[in-house]
Amino acid sequence: MQVDTFTEDTALDAVVELQRVLAARTHRRIVLGQEVTVPGQLGAALNLPRTVNRLRSRQARLREQGLEDFQQLWVTLSIQTREKVLRAIGWYKPQELSWDDKRSNRLPGPDKGV
Repeated sequence: MQVDTFTEDTALDAVVELQRVLAARTHRRIVLGQEVTVPGQLGAALNLPRTVNRLRSRQARLREQGLEDFQQLWVTLSIQTREKVLRAIGWYKPQELSWDDKRSNRLPGPDKGV
């Protein structure tokens, strides 16, 4: 998926899903002799909450800045993480679909709830 294919709306969907994917990574820590599982903090370290707020902003300048932040972050993510996010938001590659699949001649995009 090319970075420039993301719009402000699709970038917002992807950032929210990326937060969920990164939070699903858990770590085991020993606290007072007890083993505790804690959620991943990588989303906060990557400033994803700030990016979400910018993409949800009413000001066009902030939304553009949020989109730019997301585009810079997207290219640094691993292929597996990108694929998890794209699968979760419902995007697919038309070239990978079977010939009989109804979606094979459509561009990826969010479902309209038909």
